Amino acid sequence: MTTLSRFVLCLLLWPFAAMADDAAPSAQLLARGLYIARAADCAGCHTAPRDGAPYAGGLEMSSPFGTIVSSNITPDRETGIGAYTYDDFAKALREGVGRGDKPLYPAMPYPAFVKIADDDLHALYAYMMHAVPPVKHQPPETKVPFPFNQRWMLRIWRSVFSPKTRFEPRADHDASWNRGAYLVQSLGHCGACHTPRGIGYQERGYDESSKTYLSGGVNDNWFAPNLRADPGSGLGRIAREDVAAFLKTGHGADMVAYGSMVETIEDSLQYLTDDDLRAIAEYLKTLPPTGSADGAFDPALARQGRLKTRAPDIPPEQGAAVYAGFCAQCHRDDGKGVPNAFPGLAGNPSVISEDTTSLIRLLVEGGNSPATIHGPPRQPMPAFAGRLTDAQIAQVLTFVRGSWGNDARPVTTNDVASLRSTLHK
Repeated sequence: MTTLSRFVLCLLLWPFAAMADDAAPSAQLLARGLYIARAADCAGCHTAPRDGAPYAGGLEMSSPFGTIVSSNITPDRETGIGAYTYDDFAKALREGVGRGDKPLYPAMPYPAFVKIADDDLHALYAYMMHAVPPVKHQPPETKVPFPFNQRWMLRIWRSVFSPKTRFEPRADHDASWNRGAYLVQSLGHCGACHTPRGIGYQERGYDESSKTYLSGGVNDNWFAPNLRADPGSGLGRIAREDVAAFLKTGHGADMVAYGSMVETIEDSLQYLTDDDLRAIAEYLKTLPPTGSADGAFDPALARQGRLKTRAPDIPPEQGAAVYAGFCAQCHRDDGKGVPNAFPGLAGNPSVISEDTTSLIRLLVEGGNSPATIHGPPRQPMPAFAGRLTDAQIAQVLTFVRGSWGNDARPVTTNDVASLRSTLHK
């Protein structure tokens, strides 16, 4: 066969070979795609609660502009993404533009996903198209009030606020640090919750070059805590090994995951390798403190069991009485909690954070710890909305934030009443 004949034959057979490759990706590629899907927590947003089909959409996500409903990303050709080419898929994830040039709301974290490496994106596409069962399901359409329902405005938002470049490793750090930075900034999209938002609802920073990156933010009436090295409400006092353990099991350094972080650990983080979890912890531990005013913790006072409060107008005895009656059984008289069951409150970064949104919501609604493969059993926290008044919740939280070495501002009755009104509790 001549060289020209071989060339012509290759041209004729290439489309069929490409189709065959597309129809049967390797088991190794699919396994990698599953890992990427878990690292990106795709199921967490694209699966409806109460037995929704995986990836079939329908989850309602609150935003300042209205409720965003997640889409069906199964490979169903009519209601999902089955008709998406790889280029369509990449454009949706990296640019926030769906098939048919439809701008997507930034509830899809494309400002982070733009940093995903090509190999990871190809693996994710193969997994979504060949390993996820197609589900014919049309979630309710997202309906937000004017002017936010004008999707053409999202093109302007994207051009002004959304990053455009891939992740670039830093030569002044080792491979583990760069791996952690990549996972945090791209697949993990940690900044979507843990970075405060600006006037355009953009994240105020997308990597360590910003002083506000991962310094904490309120989303859906939960405060995602500061992940920087602040010694009070940040990770400054938390060992790298404890950070990694927390990501894997929801437990570490007497802390227990709560709120939306529970689902993130259950659906995503618990499946990451130990090396990747340590890399994430290593990266986070290098983020310098914000230096902002915040709560503090004094280990010497904690050892003495002394009370230090900033609330002279609230007698400590009032909060202490509520704590003794409703909290001490689990969290103990000394605020140290029970290892692998109930969190310690003495020195807990979430307890002494300046933002008290999550503390109030936990007392009002209750919650539970994560249930993971390698972690301890799930433990519930009861709701106190029907058992404690706004004043009592404020009193007990003020007591906790000023006891056992904690030194954080008091919680007011108005703080509690305002959030309960928002939550309709």
